[in-house]
Amino acid sequence: MATSTTRSFPATFAGLLLAMLLASLDQTIVATALPTVVSDLGGIDRLSWVVTAYLLTATVTIPLWGRAADLYGRKRLFQAAIVVFLLGSALSGAAQTLGELIAFRGLQGLGAGGLMTLAMTIVADLVPPRERGRYQGYIQMVFVLASVAGPLLGGVLSEISWRWIFYVNLPIGALALAAIAVTLTAPARGDGPRPQVDYAGAGLLTAALSCLLLVTTWGGRTYTWTSAETLGLGAAAIVLLGAFVAQERRAAEPILPLRLFRDPVFSVASATLFLAGCAFFAVIVFTPTFLQLATGATPTESGLLLLPLLLSATATTAVSGRVISRTGRYKAFPVAGLALMTAGLVLMSGLSAGTSVLAVSLMLVVFGIGFGMFTQVLVVAVQNAADRRDIGIATASTNLFRALGGSIGVALFGSVFAARLDDLAGRVPRPEAVAESLGTVFTVAAPIAAAALLCVLALREVPLRRAA
Repeated sequence: MATSTTRSFPATFAGLLLAMLLASLDQTIVATALPTVVSDLGGIDRLSWVVTAYLLTATVTIPLWGRAADLYGRKRLFQAAIVVFLLGSALSGAAQTLGELIAFRGLQGLGAGGLMTLAMTIVADLVPPRERGRYQGYIQMVFVLASVAGPLLGGVLSEISWRWIFYVNLPIGALALAAIAVTLTAPARGDGPRPQVDYAGAGLLTAALSCLLLVTTWGGRTYTWTSAETLGLGAAAIVLLGAFVAQERRAAEPILPLRLFRDPVFSVASATLFLAGCAFFAVIVFTPTFLQLATGATPTESGLLLLPLLLSATATTAVSGRVISRTGRYKAFPVAGLALMTAGLVLMSGLSAGTSVLAVSLMLVVFGIGFGMFTQVLVVAVQNAADRRDIGIATASTNLFRALGGSIGVALFGSVFAARLDDLAGRVPRPEAVAESLGTVFTVAAPIAAAALLCVLALREVPLRRAA
């Protein structure tokens, strides 16, 4: 497929950043408004599905958007993803029952699965790998803004009406849609045969990932890990994945080409992102819990106390990106980054109720410096090594493995935290029990980060191309 061209790259890149902001903001903005939603619509027993429905559809559709982009081109699909996301946002804001809100959040997630993946794929089309590093800082800043502003904006807007946490997407999405429509020129499609869509593979992959994510969402919480429901979903995921692999071997245009896994860069980067994503969510999800329950910080204060992590990650992403653009070498950054992430988790494993906020902030800086040095670098490495025909699905797959690692990590660490807290209940004061339980979480997460470090040591450094 010919690469996309652009008449005004700054405007196009701004539109891509706005789309990324939409997708990442809606992972965080809803949480602080959930109590208000329940008071208005009821259904507290199904409240978690307001978040789960979004994450589920966003995750399982990532490879579908990526492969479709390789087959049909980027621009129209990206515009379609924005429209679907905005439609889901408008309907979510207008929902009259919790069931409607959950369904519309699923529709919103369907669009979100394409926003991040296709935006990063278009950047890969327009910017040579050698130069791509300098744009990583801007992309990382979007995640920082979403992580910090999401909970704060959700709290402010819910004071007016919880519906505005969805309506606020509409003007942002309209700007992104206009920027892409005006400035991005899609390549003309050739006269060759229309690609054959692997509908069977898409269905099997979606079903398998749905079962896997439901196991991590329900296991140990809604159902015990040994319940018939959990074991049945796990068995179904294994059977469906086996059927998916068999389908991909014979499909003319596989939805996730198995040839990708023969590329050592793709395999190593995917395994590393899965493990590192798992370890990252131990910090980003459970540190606010420590700050609120062990130190007495408010939800807003605990969100702001994550700034050391997020700002340090942004700084090292920008610096590493510029060095990579200048030198063309990149392997040293994920190696050093994962070593620092492991060190940060080892430090945080010693948390206690008496640990000061300053000490926690310094630990987060160590972890954040490490995180910023690898997350976008591995995406660039995969895009650089992939064939042109597979850029979309290769980018999508890296996002998929990172998302799966995060989902499984949250479930794993949630179970570890709950089990340790139950064991300590009644024997030690609650703040100390919370701190010790979270120390156990970080103790489990540190070897996972170390395993990611061992994986990335096997990464083969392919010289970065100077042409898009």
